[in-house]
Amino acid sequence: MCGIVGMVGQGLVNQDIYDSLLLLQHRGQDSTGIATAERSGVFHQAKAKGQVREAFRTRDMRSLLGEIGLGHVRYATKGTASNEEEAQPFYVNAPYGIVLVHNGNLTNTRELTSELFHTDRRHLNTSSDTELLVNVLANELQTVISGPELDAGQVFQAVTRVHERVEGSYAAIALIAGYGLLAFRDPFGIRPLILGTRKTEDGAYEWIVASESLVLENGGFDIVREVMPGEAVFIDLDGHLHTRQCAREPRLVPCSFEYVYLARPDSSMNGISVYEARLRMGDRLADTIAKHTPREAIDVVMPIPDSARPAAMQVARKLGIEYREGFYKNRYVGRTFIMPGQAVRKKSVRQKLNAMSSEFKGKNVLLIDDSIVRGTTSKEIIQMARDAGAKSVTFASAAPPVRYPHVYGINMPSRHELVAHGRTIPEIAEELGADYMVYQEVEDLKAAILEGSDITDLDMSCFDGRYITGTVSEEYLAWVEGSQTS
Repeated sequence: MCGIVGMVGQGLVNQDIYDSLLLLQHRGQDSTGIATAERSGVFHQAKAKGQVREAFRTRDMRSLLGEIGLGHVRYATKGTASNEEEAQPFYVNAPYGIVLVHNGNLTNTRELTSELFHTDRRHLNTSSDTELLVNVLANELQTVISGPELDAGQVFQAVTRVHERVEGSYAAIALIAGYGLLAFRDPFGIRPLILGTRKTEDGAYEWIVASESLVLENGGFDIVREVMPGEAVFIDLDGHLHTRQCAREPRLVPCSFEYVYLARPDSSMNGISVYEARLRMGDRLADTIAKHTPREAIDVVMPIPDSARPAAMQVARKLGIEYREGFYKNRYVGRTFIMPGQAVRKKSVRQKLNAMSSEFKGKNVLLIDDSIVRGTTSKEIIQMARDAGAKSVTFASAAPPVRYPHVYGINMPSRHELVAHGRTIPEIAEELGADYMVYQEVEDLKAAILEGSDITDLDMSCFDGRYITGTVSEEYLAWVEGSQTS
């Protein structure tokens, strides 16, 4: 999971890119980077570890000249430490000069690495799949160039060839020196990407592409539409928009975890309001709780702030049980799910949340969380509730049990670190220390997200083990577990 943004403006875009990254900070706190380009083709770049406000200084912003640019916030999907060398954007100097940011995860990195070295004669400096992607794009662009000037048709030819070589999930934005901005999305549209425009005072148009709609709305852009699965969007330096479908058989199957946890509730993705989807998750979860939990075992409903709040409100409303806020959240600590290692996650839970004894003492509490992945956070929260005086603790998840690795851009590489893997729900309750345990049903989650939408399918691989790209083998999963565990 990462956040990306790209912009073609009429003046300097550095501040707009910076502001956009602040809005996408929830998608990654590991490192951040901005690259801009002048019309002459000169690139400027600044990137560093840490969050946006920490990473960029006034001198960095002053150096980011140009009317076209892109930015990235990263959360690492492998390893325990932040590697500054893998901070995005990535740059290659030929053809023309290309700088690229990427949200997603490529699943044929071993094959691509071998091809780039032995066939394409390209050198890689890191293990980042984003560096792989920019080199594949550069190689295919070099292959299709047929004249002194690059045109949109050649750019789209190159993206078509990228789709033929690359497997997995990817939403990418690239600057091509002297020509413009390119954005493209994998043939399944697993990771989000949305296009917008705004009109300047002199009647010219500026363009933006970003991971979430809130970036467009906050910047005063009108939402044009989603970038379609397999589609490429090219905006030249004069602000002209060119689009083409570059995949042979595109099919929209977005990631369900975006709606469960990753996206901000004030965003819409693929025409679906994240907030309304979470409300519907609460409605359906309430029915499952009523089936499996004695009514007398619940006095109050409490959310684990913040992403579980909409679901918790609906559970309380539908069950007719009082809704209370029992945890105070320290907003200066990052999201614990995307912390790099188990020890850091465990420590950060108590730094992030404080249980208010007045809300817990002597009560049977129902805690609602958006999802349960490793169980580290949930176990700490349940113990905090007990320490604060709760009489009993029922724990419910607005998402189904996470039993399988997620290979499309979320840090869930190993089955053995997933608390639900190989355990029944009563066994999970015992492991976490809950009196009762309730999970959303898989079909209920799917229905809650898709209700009122024309979309017919979702990537729910971490819940049901069905990898929609069709290229994820047991051998690949074993390799991922062995090489990329947290």
